[in-house]
Amino acid sequence: MPLDAFPDDDMALDPYSARVAAAVERVGPAVAQIATTGPQGRRQGAGSGVVFTPDGYLLTNCHVVAGAERIVATLPDGRHAEARLVGEDPATDLAVLQLGISALPYAVFGASARLRVGQLVVAIGNPLGFQATVTAGIVSALGRSLRAPSGRLIDSVIQTDAPLNPGNSGGPLVDGNGRVVGINTAMIGAAQGICFAIGSDTAIDVATRLMRDGRVRRSRLGLAAQTVPLARALVYRLGLSAPSAVMVEKIFEGGPAERAGLAAGDLLLRFAGSPVTAADDLHRLLTAELVGHEVPVELLRAGRIETRTVLPEADG
Repeated sequence: MPLDAFPDDDMALDPYSARVAAAVERVGPAVAQIATTGPQGRRQGAGSGVVFTPDGYLLTNCHVVAGAERIVATLPDGRHAEARLVGEDPATDLAVLQLGISALPYAVFGASARLRVGQLVVAIGNPLGFQATVTAGIVSALGRSLRAPSGRLIDSVIQTDAPLNPGNSGGPLVDGNGRVVGINTAMIGAAQGICFAIGSDTAIDVATRLMRDGRVRRSRLGLAAQTVPLARALVYRLGLSAPSAVMVEKIFEGGPAERAGLAAGDLLLRFAGSPVTAADDLHRLLTAELVGHEVPVELLRAGRIETRTVLPEADG
């Protein structure tokens, strides 16, 4: 049957397709292909990145540009631009570049802390050199931990089944409203549909510091943690501002957390006087200024709220 024999109504997009298409139309023009060269001009690698300011700042993975002597970004409209490395943070596998052109289409960030398991997400990138490729899936899990190339554990990572391939690294993970909620960073090669992205809340914080200082200075507690939901009744009883907290997964021997008496299973509610409703909050608060200073930690243990004092150490 010829295409024009179908009624116009049959050509309309279904709601799922409409959300995906709208998200791609909004963010796609801001997604660049990144090519790097090393010593003697040898091709080193390729990946993706997303422009997040009109004056050409671009966010990507640290491992995409690590060790590169020359970085070139290709935009969807065909323009090529030399990219300058503003700063990189191996601890979160994130890097900020600046392109030599301005007045660019740019993406808007959403809040990764508000994501829900089962939510629609779209990955945009340049897998295996195929520019502007789109895949869609759902948020499979939240609060994962992923080991960065530096060896440090990245907390509060998003797991998704939106298919990724080599070259997708550094590209955006986008929600159904066309907001960037993550930066795609890794996949498990032997599996199907197990892919990971750094949450946008972490990405925004790291990008801001890299643009300001060129690096990220941190303190550390010597623990691994993840964001967990809280029962509504518990939130109401404790008068908390959000239905989530940070659960300690592991205490590292000899670290500040162990010396302060923290333990696996503790729910951290406040740190340095500020609420911590997600692991990203804790990362943001662990600045270099806290090194060597006593910091109060409010936690929930066995149904009781306790306050401990911790002495953060310099991270690296």
